[in-house]
Amino acid sequence: MNIQTKFHGELEIHPDQLWDFPKGIPGFEDENQFALLSIEGNSAFQVLQSMTTPEVAFIVANPYNLVENYSFDIDEPTIDLLNIEKEEVVFVLGVISLKDPFETSTINLQAPLIFQTNTKKAKQMILNDNKFSLRHPIGNQVTATEGKA
Repeated sequence: MNIQTKFHGELEIHPDQLWDFPKGIPGFEDENQFALLSIEGNSAFQVLQSMTTPEVAFIVANPYNLVENYSFDIDEPTIDLLNIEKEEVVFVLGVISLKDPFETSTINLQAPLIFQTNTKKAKQMILNDNKFSLRHPIGNQVTATEGKA
C-alpha cells in the first residue's frame, strides 16, 4: 500500500514495516498503526510514521546505542498488552527531539517505545523513575549523517 509520509514523500509500505499500537501513543491515542521506516544513509535513526496522518511521524533511535547504563523493567500492563513471554521478542526505541545544531538533540528516556516482534504490537511505556530524563542529550555520540548500527 502507498501512503504519504512526513519525511519521505509518498512511499510503498510493506506489511513487515507495520506496527499496531493498540492504545495509540500518548497525545496521539487515535493513531494506532505506524510504519517503522529506515533513513537512507543513517542506520542510527528511523522514522515511526503514522499510517493515517502524514504529519504524525517521530524520529526514533535505539537508546542503548546512545546512553550508557540505560535499564528499566517492563511493567505488567505492557507485558500483558503486548503478550511478551520472553526478552528475545522485544526491542526498544526512544523518541528523538531534533535540534539545531544536531549535537543539542535529545532522546526521551522516560517514555520508551516497546516493540514485540512476534505480535507486531507496540506501546509507549511511561516510566515511573526520575533517574531518566524526557530530554537526555545525545551529544556527539552519533552524527546526523553517520551512526552506529
